[in-house]
Amino acid sequence: MGVVKLTRESILDGTFHASVRAGLGPNVRFATDAERHAQVGAILAQAPRPGRVWVFAFGSLIWNPAFHFVERRTARIHGFHRQFCLWARAGRGSAEKPGLMLSLVPGGSCTGVAYRLALRAAATELDVLWRREMATMAYRPVWTTAHTPKGPEPAIAFSANPQHERYVPGLEEEAVARYLATGAGTMGRCCDYLFDTVAHLRQLGIRDRRLEALEKRVRAQQ
Repeated sequence: MGVVKLTRESILDGTFHASVRAGLGPNVRFATDAERHAQVGAILAQAPRPGRVWVFAFGSLIWNPAFHFVERRTARIHGFHRQFCLWARAGRGSAEKPGLMLSLVPGGSCTGVAYRLALRAAATELDVLWRREMATMAYRPVWTTAHTPKGPEPAIAFSANPQHERYVPGLEEEAVARYLATGAGTMGRCCDYLFDTVAHLRQLGIRDRRLEALEKRVRAQQ
């Protein structure tokens, strides 16, 4: 199989899910349509400010959201920081060359991007987002406060599900760098996920010195 591009189209036509399923094998549980619809309905019902639905991006959603939005701002959330703590055995990794994906874990703060969804399209766009991020339920969606230049906004963020088999906390930086440097799958190299995250944060004037140090370490292994 050639490189699979993560786009709105590949999410909706099943190409993205098919590649993930092929990489993970038949024993991995995927969310059903009913579960996805119920989760989207539940998160909207819990909105702190009905009518204001934002999504906080800390990784690839920054440069490739794949959902429609009507406003975009830089933002900081408190109580979470980004960390490479989820195994990637499909997409940017494989069984032979596993990689790592970012998630939010408790503690500290995180600066990224917040997207506002049009109210009438919120359920539709969150369905696209859920198909992408919650296929294997490795994340746990939470409402948080995104502090933006124009004021605070309620935002949905994806934190790590600590009960999930993909969750791998506490890896040493050397091990993280090694998996990022060697991981590869149907969506390409895992290191490019890191490089793109750092590059787009820099474009926004956001410095994540831990990721920048990790980028140097990974590039040294190329």
